Amino acid sequence: MSGRLIPALPFGATLGLIAPAGPPAAGSLERVPALLAAHGFKAKLFPGCAGPTHLDYLAASDAQRLADLHAAFADPEVDAVLALRGGYGCARLLEQIDTDLLRRQPKLLIGFSDITALHGLRDGLGLVGLHAPMPASNLLDADASADAHALFSLLHRGLSAGEQIAPALPAHDLNQGERAAGRLIGGNLAVFTALLGTPWAPRADGAILFIEDVGEAPYRVDRLLVQLRQAGVLDAAAGFLIGSFSDAESPDAVLADLLRPLGKPMLAGWPSGHCRPHIALPLGLQVEMDVAAGCLTVI
Repeated sequence: MSGRLIPALPFGATLGLIAPAGPPAAGSLERVPALLAAHGFKAKLFPGCAGPTHLDYLAASDAQRLADLHAAFADPEVDAVLALRGGYGCARLLEQIDTDLLRRQPKLLIGFSDITALHGLRDGLGLVGLHAPMPASNLLDADASADAHALFSLLHRGLSAGEQIAPALPAHDLNQGERAAGRLIGGNLAVFTALLGTPWAPRADGAILFIEDVGEAPYRVDRLLVQLRQAGVLDAAAGFLIGSFSDAESPDAVLADLLRPLGKPMLAGWPSGHCRPHIALPLGLQVEMDVAAGCLTVI
């Protein structure tokens, strides 16, 4: 564990499963323990994972989802906390989260999409999280074995300064600049932007801003980026890491129009988000982005 910025979890470690946003699809919850066991982890499912749902789109009531989140971080048996899926709902919990508890129990939080809101809150506490696939979101899919292996292998080995994250990236027209270094922040563009004006919006000064989204038409991506610009986030950031924008027309023209004139290093086509493969990203850690090499180095 010495020197690791994300501690290694041994085989047999327990992952606490919570559903802070949407409910799992029918029949998926029962398959999660076997998935984790196949990769050397025990699963501890907290009650809200099984419902009952609230308003049809929330896994359980706000009170239950909040109680599960607190219980998972407080539980001495739980080594790291894994969100079951995204959807929507984390924002409803933010003002009630016990931040003192999270500071006392700085366990890793793993998840993406709506979990971006929780990563934002934790960033303000100086806590690291993994923007990574989730069991009932995409890790149970038939073609997700490589993503599952990559994520759980990362959890077993941990992450140290000097390590590179270097997926095979084709050249991309949006790429510009050479290098930028800073704290890695961001996640889902719509959820991240919704944090603006709240106490849980991560500081962007000197940061590497990662963005991804799903099902957002180019004009909606435009609106979100303009809001980030008007809030000073784009000017404050040191560089941009562009992930997947899936299930909609490509927003590359919008990204070029709004980000390229800033003259900051930008690395695009990064395989993270609502896509496959989905490479885990260490939010909250300092990284150096090398555009020409197409990689991130933890520093």
